[in-house]
Amino acid sequence: MEETLKLKALVNDQDHNLTIHEVEGHVSIEIDGRQYEVQVYNSEDSSYVLIHDNQVYDCRVEPVHHSRDSFHVSLRNQRHSISIIDPRRLRTDENSDRLHHGPTEISAQMPGKVVRVLVEAGSAVEKGTGMVIVEAMKMQNEMKSPRAGVVVSVNVKPGDTVNAGEVLATVGDGPDA
Repeated sequence: MEETLKLKALVNDQDHNLTIHEVEGHVSIEIDGRQYEVQVYNSEDSSYVLIHDNQVYDCRVEPVHHSRDSFHVSLRNQRHSISIIDPRRLRTDENSDRLHHGPTEISAQMPGKVVRVLVEAGSAVEKGTGMVIVEAMKMQNEMKSPRAGVVVSVNVKPGDTVNAGEVLATVGDGPDA
């Protein structure tokens, strides 16, 4: 599968523009105009092996608690704080549980493949409950419910390919939502 992703990232409090292009395990990353060709291998949960210019790097990625888009990345004995900003979508779901009524859609953040569906229609969920796991760029991203409610619909199944912005599931106030 071929994927291209354009993002903004806040790395240790500095803004950077990223373009990530993946073709069959080879990743081309452009960071603020500098080009890097990298091979990425998932060695275990949250751990990756990166190969760049015949150098091998161990990389550990840990999500920041209560955030879908913030991570601590350990690379070369240094820990970096990284927040990803996808310019294609506005982040309106951060406070969607406050004074929110009616259905809330959980959308794919980037193109990828559905690995697991963790809920089914009719299930009650709390804010932060894992809904769907999507693999993109060799990383698994758990899409979480931004609010408490009842799962109104699940639009994907394991193995499905999804596009950025595609609605994966909907959470409502109750069975009638």
